[in-house]
Amino acid sequence: MKQFIFISYFLLLFSCKNGKPLNVESFRTGTFEIPADDNKSFGKTSFTRLGNLQIEQYGERTDSLFIEWKDNFNYTLKMLHPKSALDKEPIRVRITGVKANSYNFEAIVGHSNFKQKGTVYKISD
Repeated sequence: MKQFIFISYFLLLFSCKNGKPLNVESFRTGTFEIPADDNKSFGKTSFTRLGNLQIEQYGERTDSLFIEWKDNFNYTLKMLHPKSALDKEPIRVRITGVKANSYNFEAIVGHSNFKQKGTVYKISD
């Protein structure tokens, strides 16, 4: 019985992923980039997060958004100065995968069924 417990513990120990755990909270502040998608449905976006503020630059446009984190994998963005009815709708974002300096996401604007998918890359702290 002791051998079974030892072997089970040994297998469990070495079946776990090596390396330090990913810090999802590191995506709450810093400078980030979303590259243009292959379908050309959106261009490159750069943004900086400072506390609950996200400042985005894409093309010639700059927008400021309020960011509210629901948990480590879900947050909502709201335009601070909406210019259209669509800008008034919240953007719900769900993080679907995490790597050391990037995460995959799905975003839904308002109550639509359209999901935008992409990858956010952290450029600096």
